[in-house]
Amino acid sequence: MLHPEKFVKLGIDPLKGVLCYGPPGTSKTLLARAVSDACFIRVIGSELVQKYVGERARMVRELFQMARSKKACVVFFNEVDAIGGARFDDGVGGDNEVRCTMLEIVNQLDAFDARGNIKVLMSTNKFSWIVSVIHSFSLFCSTV
Repeated sequence: MLHPEKFVKLGIDPLKGVLCYGPPGTSKTLLARAVSDACFIRVIGSELVQKYVGERARMVRELFQMARSKKACVVFFNEVDAIGGARFDDGVGGDNEVRCTMLEIVNQLDAFDARGNIKVLMSTNKFSWIVSVIHSFSLFCSTV
């Protein structure tokens, strides 16, 4: 992460992020901690569940602003599927809020260079859910 020129020299396009998936207890979180030798920001998906519409996306923007201010930073979304855990009573607003939050994450990923100072790791137990929400995840992530 601190030496992106090494990737270029080897002809490897660096990734912006990695999605780790599997059942509980398969060391997804441990893997995220092990690969980070820089600033490590851990966000638990359920922490992004807020009462007011638009708060989740705002929190994601602020999180990435903080990450950009560091020399090098790993942003780890643990249990990213928990972002969709809470739904509004109308059955529509909650789904829209989840989409807006995930879209903000994708937009933030699209906004920075893969050779830059921010890498994003996500973990989930529900691979099919996250793929259905982030349609373009294969454009910026590898899966483990």
